[in-house]
Amino acid sequence: MRILYLFLLTLVIFSCKTNKKNEVTSETTKDSIPLVYAEETHFKSLKQITFGGDNAEAYWSFDDEQIIFQSNFKNWNVNCDQMFLMNADETFENKVPPMISTGKGRTTCAYFLPDNKHIVYASTHLEQDQCPDAPLRKNGKYVWPIYDSYDIFMADLEGNIVKQLTTEKGYDAEATVSPQGDKIVFTSTRSGDLELYTMNLDGTDVKQITNELGYDGGAFFSPDGTKIIFRSSRPKTEEEIKNYKDLLAQGLVEPTEMELYICNADGSDLRQLTDLGNANWSPFFHPSGKKILFSSNFEAERGFPFNLYMIDLDGKNLERVTHGETFDAFPVFSNDGTKLIFSSNRNNGGGRDTNLFIAEWQD
Repeated sequence: MRILYLFLLTLVIFSCKTNKKNEVTSETTKDSIPLVYAEETHFKSLKQITFGGDNAEAYWSFDDEQIIFQSNFKNWNVNCDQMFLMNADETFENKVPPMISTGKGRTTCAYFLPDNKHIVYASTHLEQDQCPDAPLRKNGKYVWPIYDSYDIFMADLEGNIVKQLTTEKGYDAEATVSPQGDKIVFTSTRSGDLELYTMNLDGTDVKQITNELGYDGGAFFSPDGTKIIFRSSRPKTEEEIKNYKDLLAQGLVEPTEMELYICNADGSDLRQLTDLGNANWSPFFHPSGKKILFSSNFEAERGFPFNLYMIDLDGKNLERVTHGETFDAFPVFSNDGTKLIFSSNRNNGGGRDTNLFIAEWQD
């Protein structure tokens, strides 16, 4: 359920400020709008690959030749998130990528399997053909829907579903695959709370690896498969606990306060990595396995902007990576560590579109 960007866009669309200290250093659009700012020293270059709609959750195939992502771009004949496939060197300004989900219900969080011929993703299509409602406010506060109709499926690159991996009642989604190619981590409500689980690639040997009250999700394995990084909103006070439980009973969560947690792949040695306040989320391991790249609005006074940051595994040496005035999130390194794909509101004309960008990365 990493449809967080739907919620976040309602915040960032109001920000159209120009940061005067930001200057173009490498690549611009045909209209001379900056893509890379002077402070973004980790980006050797930056390429925009989508040009409309909300595009996010982009993940590389194991051989780095293809990318799977979700989009709700109405020009591509969809009304809510569906899964699209692209070659890593393609752009989609004047053409439509192939959709490889069913086109029914709502989908989220596709990820390649090691054979580069199959993906896993979550979908609600077994229970509805149409897009389920996506409430973004409850009692004046921003919320995410947690659809009980989400299950995790395996499909080939032609869009044929070859296996249903989860059948438990409740929410099953947010699946990602270990770089070692042996395990899947995902979020489920099967225990009555939003916890993390691992399973084999065929859906067997399911194990619960978190068990504290609160939303645990958006998990990724380290490059060597030994650790897992994830976001969590864990209520502490009686009021927070009651509010969390009440919302969850309605299939909702409130995602405005989240921190990053890290543990071993079996759930042991769990510890909190960040304590920054506001929303810290969409973490991903640096290719070295020694740092985490993530999105946060902890420096923001009004809920935005969201920028990318990097932090060591011991919580030290926090570094700001992007310097936009709107929204940068969902950073994912290619398997060879040379490129970074992420979602951003930059170069959208001040509108609502969230597009995909690929940066050449330099440490």
